Amino acid sequence: MPKPFDLLIRRLASLLPNELKAVEFPQLLLPNRHSLLLSQRRATMIVNRVRLFAFLFALLTPLWSVIDLIVFDYPLWSSLAVSRLLASMAFASLLVFYRPNGNLLDAYRAIAILFFIPTVFYVVSHTLITGHQLEPFSAAVATGYAFLPFVLMAGLAIFPLTLAENLVLASTLLLAQGLAGFLNWPVLNWPSYAGGYWLLVLIAGVTALACMSQLAFMIALVRQAIRDPLTGILSRGSGTEILHLLWSNAEQNNGCLALAFFDIDHFKAINDTYGHEAGDRVLQAFTNNLQTRMRGSDTLLRWGGEEFLLVMPNTDMNQARRALQRLTESGLGVRPDGTRLTASIGLSERCADRVASPTALLELADHRMYRAKTGGRDQICSTPDGQPEPESCAQRAYC
Repeated sequence: MPKPFDLLIRRLASLLPNELKAVEFPQLLLPNRHSLLLSQRRATMIVNRVRLFAFLFALLTPLWSVIDLIVFDYPLWSSLAVSRLLASMAFASLLVFYRPNGNLLDAYRAIAILFFIPTVFYVVSHTLITGHQLEPFSAAVATGYAFLPFVLMAGLAIFPLTLAENLVLASTLLLAQGLAGFLNWPVLNWPSYAGGYWLLVLIAGVTALACMSQLAFMIALVRQAIRDPLTGILSRGSGTEILHLLWSNAEQNNGCLALAFFDIDHFKAINDTYGHEAGDRVLQAFTNNLQTRMRGSDTLLRWGGEEFLLVMPNTDMNQARRALQRLTESGLGVRPDGTRLTASIGLSERCADRVASPTALLELADHRMYRAKTGGRDQICSTPDGQPEPESCAQRAYC
């Protein structure tokens, strides 16, 4: 990387939270790199701020009609009043009928509607005003309408957006400003218009930095809140949320969802014999081994102590069983004495076990893990009580 460009990247990085890791910087550019929990929290914040923005606009937009009545002649003030009333009703509808549900697509839709309403109002009002001959005082007041795009562009700064998302929204406002100029081409004051457009571009740049700065703080805070400090994987609280989200997705799509409950065999003996630091290293190596071999769509979380959950969406019982066999055969890690690290594993799956809730799915995996533990450890249990495991699991180290 060229030195000047590298220096620029470092200077830009210095503007962001120190807690943000180098591998997390790409998350500031595109939303497809975000975790499910980050996307959910970001979607909730975006919708809540959209509703706050809509509340302010619904309240303040019609109040300016009093100024229009004093300054403009009929029928201009009445046309502007109708436009303001319609815009206010649209904002009020957005406030009343939109609720955060953690869905990022819904959040995109909410913010698009929020900025669509005043953008249309700006184009309409700008066209109405330029179609009338105004007195000097009325013309001075009318210039206030020209500031609406600047207010909207600056308003983007309250949202935690990636660079790509910000560019889409800012480009929409810039296009609206360009459309207003095109519609009023014959009477356009080009020097004033060009200066205003350049200022709008500068505000868009500052807003992009503000949005990414907010997002950077959110990334750091969410990571600290949802990650296990020792292993770096998801903690129990966030894991429960992930399990419920993936369960909802599986229910909506009538898809499979497998859950594996790991309990490291004889882990207490490691702590008692070699100390807790050695035990911590074993846990870290265990999670690293699983993370390097599991699919990108799978989620590993620490349930507590030496217990871990592996959530596998769109995976039926047979697929999950084969995946776990591959994981255990390739090795889960090494104990401090050099012997092989093993685990007792309970496996449940939404469709195969016909469970009715994520809690039931978890309880069943937990129950089967205890069966594996009491049955000799170092094995996978995935069948109802009293039923033998499939032949592929009847080898050494499996039920």
